Amino acid sequence: MELSIYNIKGEDTGRKVLLNDAIFAIEPNDHAIYLDVKQYLANQRQGTHKSKQRSEIAGSTRKLGRQKGGGGARPGDIKSPVRVGGGRIFGPVPRDYSFKLNRKLKQLARKSALSYKARNGELVVLDTLDFAAPKTKDFVAMEKSLNIADKKSLFVLGNANKNVYLSARNLQGTKVLTVSELNTYSIMNARVLVFTEESVAGIEQIFKA
Repeated sequence: MELSIYNIKGEDTGRKVLLNDAIFAIEPNDHAIYLDVKQYLANQRQGTHKSKQRSEIAGSTRKLGRQKGGGGARPGDIKSPVRVGGGRIFGPVPRDYSFKLNRKLKQLARKSALSYKARNGELVVLDTLDFAAPKTKDFVAMEKSLNIADKKSLFVLGNANKNVYLSARNLQGTKVLTVSELNTYSIMNARVLVFTEESVAGIEQIFKA
């Protein structure tokens, strides 16, 4: 698959980049995408939720009534879960939500996500992406020139660029990642992916590893 290369002014440079069909043109595996996204979201959870159980509630342990002869259930102490203010039955406790996925499955998921974007024409390639200084106004102008200002976009850089990151930081619906940070969730969550020539080469290197 070939894509035209644009500059940050939205002008066609007249050059094209050849995308590797083994990465951008495979038959997508929806279940692999599901598992990788599920793992990503699970890893974002802190798992610090906690409610107090019966043994952790402050209160007297005095038995509230007679064991027999009361005409009803045998009353326990005031911390009983069936009483207002008592402990919670089977309440949440701190836990780790993360789980393991094989590296090959995660690679398949990312390739599948990239193939979906390529199939739907949601990829843009720039010759380079850099700013002399952090300027959100310049970043917005670039998005308008590429006709993606109204779309949720993901910019993928070959290497970290502080000026580009700071320029896009306050823009809602715009995210900047490096090739090494690219993940299935971010790909699927974006409407359009913007690569540089450097990042396209970096993706091929990663998937060859």
